[in-house]
Amino acid sequence: MRTKAVQVLWGCFFLWNLCISSTQTIYPGIKARVTQRALDYGIQAGMEMIEQMIKEKNIPDLKGSESLEFLKVDYVNYNFSNIKINVFSFPNTSLAFVPGVGIKALTNHGTANISTNWDVKSPLFQDTGEADLFLSGVYFTGIIVLSQNDFGHPILKLQDCYAQVSHAHVSFSGELSVLYNSFAEPMEKPILKNLNEMLCPIITSEVEALNANLSMLEVLTKIDNYTLLDYSLISSPEITENYIELNLKGVFYPLDNLTDPPFLPVPFALPERSDSMLYVGISEFFFKSASFAYFIAGAFNVTLSMKEISNHLVQNSQGLGNMLSRIAEIYILSQPFMVRVMATEPPVISLLPGNFTLDIPASIVILTQPENSTAEAIVSMDFVASTSVGLVILGQRLVCSLSLNRFRLSLPESSRSNIEVLRFENILSSILHFGILPLANAKLQQGIPLPNPHKISFVNSDVEVFEGFLLISTDLKYETSLKQQPSFHGWEGLSLMSGQWRGKPAA
Repeated sequence: MRTKAVQVLWGCFFLWNLCISSTQTIYPGIKARVTQRALDYGIQAGMEMIEQMIKEKNIPDLKGSESLEFLKVDYVNYNFSNIKINVFSFPNTSLAFVPGVGIKALTNHGTANISTNWDVKSPLFQDTGEADLFLSGVYFTGIIVLSQNDFGHPILKLQDCYAQVSHAHVSFSGELSVLYNSFAEPMEKPILKNLNEMLCPIITSEVEALNANLSMLEVLTKIDNYTLLDYSLISSPEITENYIELNLKGVFYPLDNLTDPPFLPVPFALPERSDSMLYVGISEFFFKSASFAYFIAGAFNVTLSMKEISNHLVQNSQGLGNMLSRIAEIYILSQPFMVRVMATEPPVISLLPGNFTLDIPASIVILTQPENSTAEAIVSMDFVASTSVGLVILGQRLVCSLSLNRFRLSLPESSRSNIEVLRFENILSSILHFGILPLANAKLQQGIPLPNPHKISFVNSDVEVFEGFLLISTDLKYETSLKQQPSFHGWEGLSLMSGQWRGKPAA
């Protein structure tokens, strides 16, 4: 009976823990906030994008059949082919946030000039030629609803689409243009009807095509030979009157191990600002996960030969490399030696207002390497290197650099009275300051990719450190010639035009 009660208690305990873990709130490692200023700029950039896409777009033929009663013609079959949009204008266009829903797009009083080839067939005649089509009173409204799928990809959906062209005027050219223009007006009404029936299906199909591409984005990005970075959405975007905020997982993993780190992100809130187009908040958890992943992957373990360090010290410290030769003379009679630095724990991250520090607990071992023999340690010491982290936005990446604040050496009790060993402290500090850190900074120059769409660059960027997170404030610039590697791997392959425009078939 007692055994049965224990089993029941354990079962209840298991179910309780399962319930707690399933309802546990997941907080983001990265927040990205898009403001109304970005939407306003998006109108300008969007027009440039649309103009570029229209030039590359093959618009399907527009076919139909109409009777010309005033000419006593039962039917005229017409076909407009090789349709090209030469000029368009949407002077009254706006984008606005709809709280809790998405982004509303509105345009009216739009115009477009279109050139096309045509051919007509009727019982009385048939002919071909060229024509110009002028559209005016173009109106469109719709809401882009943003959400996420189970894999953390963004999803777009067009809701409440309404599109209409109020007027169409056809002008034929050619030898018989006077004749054809005389009955152009009766043809304009069916052309307009077919065109208006096509518009929302066309726009919807483009949104669906974009979603198909978004679903194939690799939100798990390889950073280097040590780590992966997860940029997946953990929730649907939060939309207010003034901004849309994306919550990204923002966690690093060792390359061969996708287990979450043994600590959880904590909530943080971005300050209420609207002067910049985009705000990106990167939490302390993000950097802690990077520190943990690189530690697990062994990235903080490095072994350098005397020649490698000497060369680097000579380049960076005006002759301090000669100290290493002196070490060799004192301890190992000029035999070749190596320096091995190994992190003993993941580096400790601290973000406080205006201050980003990284404390590196590690051990340093100096080894001899006699010819035809295994390496032998002559001295081993633990230390903690306290560094400040400098931050700058270069291109689409956050670049960090380390500078040494303090170097605390920890020696075994038996070695504290050994004057020769104690003499290493200043030399090892110099090795770290002028040798190891410059090598680390060279690696850090590749930077951390920031989430941004294709062909969008960051301008007027600023980085601030707050308690528990850092804030990037930046404006955006659309550049058709920009050659970048977007942070979402594969984003550059997005096809924003599906190539599947389909009009209503002719009756």
